[in-house]
Amino acid sequence: MRSFKNTLVVAAVSCCALFSATTMSVSQSTDGSAGTGSRIDNRVAVFSGIDKITGRIITFDVYINETVQFGALQVTPRVCYSRPITEKPKTTSFLEVDEITLDRKIRRIFTGWMFADSPGLNAIEHPVYDIWLKDCKMESDVAPPS
Repeated sequence: MRSFKNTLVVAAVSCCALFSATTMSVSQSTDGSAGTGSRIDNRVAVFSGIDKITGRIITFDVYINETVQFGALQVTPRVCYSRPITEKPKTTSFLEVDEITLDRKIRRIFTGWMFADSPGLNAIEHPVYDIWLKDCKMESDVAPPS
């Protein structure tokens, strides 16, 4: 029985090593450029937000590491990744959201990843405002921060 368990462990390790080698060869081509599985590091994150009091939905662009205020919330994306159009969409952003309280204090209410293809997974749910990631892009009609 002992040798059977060892054989399973060796087989599992060999399988994982083969999978890792295959994954690395798929994600890196021979010339060192990114291939399948590559991500695009974008400069702008696109969010939608709803003001639950007025029912107004707004779409707004935020440059990476720039803070934009939406109502009483301050949104700061740190990264925004997407994939080439030839691949299955996967748009993600790591962001921080702070709330400005009535006594003018800033309180962090969210830090984490947001996924455009699953807006309900990590959307910002606030009593008055909801915010979710829509897209990432390289350029915006909004002037970049100076």
